[in-house]
Amino acid sequence: MTTAGRERSTGLRYGWTTGACATAAATAAYTALLTGEFPDPVSIHLPHDKHPAFALAQESLRTGVEATAGIVKDAGDDPDVTHGALVSVRVTHGDPGCGVVFRAGPGVGTVTKPGLPLPVGEPAINPMPRRFIAEHVAAVAARHGGTGDVVVEVSVENGEELARRTWNPRLGILGGLSILGTTGVVVPYSCSSWIDSIRRGIDVARAAGHQHVAGCTGSTSERVVTELYGLPEDALLDMGDFAGAVLKYLRRHPVPRLTIAGGIGKLTKLAQGHLDLHSARSQVDPQALATLVEEAGGSTELVDGVRAANTALDALQQCQAAGIPLGALVAAGARETAVSVLREAPVEVDVVVIDRAGTVVGRA
Repeated sequence: MTTAGRERSTGLRYGWTTGACATAAATAAYTALLTGEFPDPVSIHLPHDKHPAFALAQESLRTGVEATAGIVKDAGDDPDVTHGALVSVRVTHGDPGCGVVFRAGPGVGTVTKPGLPLPVGEPAINPMPRRFIAEHVAAVAARHGGTGDVVVEVSVENGEELARRTWNPRLGILGGLSILGTTGVVVPYSCSSWIDSIRRGIDVARAAGHQHVAGCTGSTSERVVTELYGLPEDALLDMGDFAGAVLKYLRRHPVPRLTIAGGIGKLTKLAQGHLDLHSARSQVDPQALATLVEEAGGSTELVDGVRAANTALDALQQCQAAGIPLGALVAAGARETAVSVLREAPVEVDVVVIDRAGTVVGRA
């Protein structure tokens, strides 16, 4: 398979989305259905003047009846759960005038909850990949004298198992993966699929009528907020490091109440104004923590100890021993950042700060 080149600022390799792979496989399969020959490699056209060519990993043809083509997804240097997965498409003739009908094959999920960009009962093949596939089917039909009326069944090998490592079950996409992609290109470490999942999680929660959602940095904080508030699973947003993604989307699509929950380290960074909490992209500022402690009446010795702390957890433990509520101070600062990002959105915010054991050490 071709590669998409390298991202200029990092030198990392681009990859291709499942939607791009499905488009290429559909193009090859429909061409074979009409001509009896699979183009290999098969070229497709994507936005931003990209024209990748994909090698076929699977070919199957029943002349005039059906054709199947498969492509192994290359996500480039992105740690994508579907990297190396076989994306295959079976194309059969459809009823006259039907256009392109999409079906979920093995490993592709079905939408079971409202709030997603597809109706309940539809295969989880997102709108942009559907558009790419339909445009390429039309082009193949024009080239080879077809009608363009086809049934396109998309499958992903081991997709149901892979989907358990994604948000799909929580979003109500059951039975497999979603076929994703807006440009066809996977930008390394852009985490676009995670951020998109946060947005879809908010959409699903709103559609379900939930009045309270929680953005959690990990499984421990999810457990804590579930114990505190009894929230259902589809009200829990796996925020990870992307506090900004949660807050900015809720600013445009508000839910009455938001709880932000996470460890002292990540929420210290939120309190200090960072919206991306990943260790490679933001750092705890010990001097800022020391100033908080000083303003709260901490001794000179404690302030110096916090300033020299290795981690936010180290600072917390020093403060706990001295009776200074650093966790609560961090919670208040994190809430202040969240409210400032939400601006005038009608969202009430509370923050829960925990230590590594899941003990609540601060709330605001």
